[in-house]
Amino acid sequence: MLFQVKMDVQIPLDMPANTANEIKTIEKAYSQDLQRQGKWRHIWRITGQYSNISIFDVESNEELHSILQGLPLYPYMNITVTVLNKHPSSIREDDH
Repeated sequence: MLFQVKMDVQIPLDMPANTANEIKTIEKAYSQDLQRQGKWRHIWRITGQYSNISIFDVESNEELHSILQGLPLYPYMNITVTVLNKHPSSIREDDH
């Protein structure tokens, strides 16, 4: 199943910089591992915001939910999820 996920990050202003940097380092490793597995297919930064739009390819709603809750920055995110379906005019066989 394909999902578009918009993540808006709002790290508290009073969080120590070293704590924020440590969380971001762990988050990067976590997301890159999911990308290597093919579950996190695309990630794009939204210019001028601490936000991204990503495409996930997972087996179920539950798998996506688990992945998102596993993000180290999850407690500081507002997340919007949109389920994507293959368009009948698409020539890509791997869009499902």
